Amino acid sequence: MTTPTQSAAGRRAPRTVEEPTPRPRRSLEAPRRWVSGLVAALQALALSLAVVILPAVTAFLASSTGAGEGDTGGWGQSVSVAAGFWLLAHGVPLAAAGTSITLVPLGLTALVVFTCFASARRSAHTATSSWVVGVAVYALATLVIALLAGSAPGWDVLFAPLGGAVVAGVGLGAGILARPDAPRVGEVTALLDPWVPPVVRLGARAGLLGVALLVGLSSVVAGVWVVAGRATSGDIIVGLAPGAVGGLILAVSQLAVVPNLVLWVSSWIAGPGFVVGEGSSFTASASLPGALPAIPLLGAMPGPEWTTVLASFAPVLVVVLGVVAGAFVWRRCGGHGARWADLGLAVLGVALAAGLLVVLLQTVAGGAVGPGRMAQVGAPPLFAGGIVAAEVAGGAALALVWGKAAVTERVRHRHDETAHDGGTDPVG
Repeated sequence: MTTPTQSAAGRRAPRTVEEPTPRPRRSLEAPRRWVSGLVAALQALALSLAVVILPAVTAFLASSTGAGEGDTGGWGQSVSVAAGFWLLAHGVPLAAAGTSITLVPLGLTALVVFTCFASARRSAHTATSSWVVGVAVYALATLVIALLAGSAPGWDVLFAPLGGAVVAGVGLGAGILARPDAPRVGEVTALLDPWVPPVVRLGARAGLLGVALLVGLSSVVAGVWVVAGRATSGDIIVGLAPGAVGGLILAVSQLAVVPNLVLWVSSWIAGPGFVVGEGSSFTASASLPGALPAIPLLGAMPGPEWTTVLASFAPVLVVVLGVVAGAFVWRRCGGHGARWADLGLAVLGVALAAGLLVVLLQTVAGGAVGPGRMAQVGAPPLFAGGIVAAEVAGGAALALVWGKAAVTERVRHRHDETAHDGGTDPVG
């Protein structure tokens, strides 16, 4: 039986035609995410440009003789050159002295990526839409700067949005994933499960580890080269007599290409070597420098004293680094249940990741720095990538085969002991 109170509570007043239907409140979360990506991109753009343009303007003011009519044009030209150098760090060719410079100063590129990382980590929301908006804004702004600077020859200006998207995609993406509320990298890569087996992804991580160790080893070798060639570099600086301001600009430009030298050294260690100008060759077995331009950093190039019998065994070091990568894989997928098929897929992941990464790095680390023979500088990307992939994957395969064989032998030994104890036990 229904009480009057319950009956009244259960009845609802009829809705009239004039009564407006309640609408859900629009969430402001999506616009905030877009705005955060926009702010992060603009912050990174302003910071990275300031790092390049301010020293250029300072150098112009320090070398200016007075406030003449030509100062305005000189000031604008210095800004244009600095913007062209900034664009070069994004892979946009730079037109200079009737030639096209394509060698990317990876030191400046790393600085730009870091500004994107820091801006995204501080200002961007942890959302895909924030990353997409930030990358799109940064790429569009890079194109606008390339058009205003006029430093890219012809249709090469179209490299600006592509390079800007790559740099911003890496920097902003890393910054967003580094936020406290961001998902872990493993959770993001788990989305690849339907297409890429986890064991292949594990091998890819090991391949990246092997290349990272190779770059670290190359940094040490490059430092030794710089110290060994400091006398030659000093003579070049004395001959150039750049002055205080010119010396500062020269030092900054040299630091911007030090990562390029490190990557060339990695190819030297692996075996393919590198060139600095057509007709030159630097490998562990031979050193043919040819006529090098008067650049202080080139004083660190290896001479005949580096082409020894011991140096020819440098590729063995890359194989050892591959063994470390294989140990990384074994600790995570090894054991009694490790199948040969899984280990083979892991080695495949090691080879693909190491090879593709080296091809990419050597491609951006080399290029043209001038006309004529200087149009060819750096290591051969495909050759270097294939050799490093084979050496790192070979070392990883050795580690995995050794681990699997050791486990198999241990299991067989225990089985034999069990069978022996069971056969001689009087109780049994």
